[in-house]
Amino acid sequence: MRWDNLRLTGPDENDPTVPLFARGAVTRTFDTPEFKGMTFYEIRARSIINRVPAASRVPFEYTINPYRGCSHSCIYCFARKTHEYLDLDAGADFDSKIVVKVNAAELARKELAAPRWGGHHMRGRFPVAMGTNVDCYQRAEGRYRLMRGILAALRDAANPFSILTKGTLILRDLDLLTEAADVTEVGANVSVGFVDPGMWRAVEPGTPNPRRRLEVCATLNDNGIACGVLMAPVLPYLTDSPAQLERTVKEIADAGATHIAPIVLHLRPGAREWWLGWLSREHPRLVPRYLELYGRGAYAPKAYQQRITSQVKELADRFGVGRATPAMARRLPPRPAPAPPAPEQLRLL
Repeated sequence: MRWDNLRLTGPDENDPTVPLFARGAVTRTFDTPEFKGMTFYEIRARSIINRVPAASRVPFEYTINPYRGCSHSCIYCFARKTHEYLDLDAGADFDSKIVVKVNAAELARKELAAPRWGGHHMRGRFPVAMGTNVDCYQRAEGRYRLMRGILAALRDAANPFSILTKGTLILRDLDLLTEAADVTEVGANVSVGFVDPGMWRAVEPGTPNPRRRLEVCATLNDNGIACGVLMAPVLPYLTDSPAQLERTVKEIADAGATHIAPIVLHLRPGAREWWLGWLSREHPRLVPRYLELYGRGAYAPKAYQQRITSQVKELADRFGVGRATPAMARRLPPRPAPAPPAPEQLRLL
């Protein structure tokens, strides 16, 4: 493995001119069941706050990603191809070979204090999105605890931020999230594309149960952290029937989500090959339909996407998504947070 010439893909993780490692990686394996078959590459990154290219189709400008690769092992994950920049493959390596930026917290504090960062907008700071590439609360976070230092730095800088996660470990940091919300804007979303247990086990084998994620949404809102649901991905011919959509949206509404945003599966290179390989083994009859639906690119036809969005919106209106508000806004005493979820997540409940 050519660690000496590995590259970050740009400040936004796409520019091949920025070295990935400020120094060599330390390789570790852990003799515990939850990390069986996994390898961790501990590196000291040169930077941690990345700027997203203007051409990207995303609603944020800056990101923090303390990990690369993800033990959630979601078969459809759009970030899979980024592992190929590390001389690793987009399939099994992405799921089991995790790059850990061990100096992420100290870099975040340093970069947030830099003169070039402040004095622009949003109370003098740019908002930062986390969990946008791979999950910052994947299982590795239970051991490395990078997010506590990152959140403390964002809190101390009064810098607005948002978090997207499929993990329950975010509740471990509820104290820091509420402290940050007292001084700046904090937003959260959990990712739940469907609630069918069979489909969850098949395509998201390393994640907590979708209902556990919806409990996270409820707890965050009860403690004053506005949390919505990214209903992603909606899987064509697998989780997109009217009955399946209704069931998912109803459970999202019951969790008190502040909003819901449906996103249909998209198949970028890397994810496309891994997903179609799985589909050919598990649902071979669907392969021709997928090749037709995604024959012209990574995204399903606009008409299909619009139909799903319209159906979800109608269901959200019917079930009252967004009518509830976080406890802080209601001035109600929050319910106590549940016991720390790290052991449960490590057992993949």
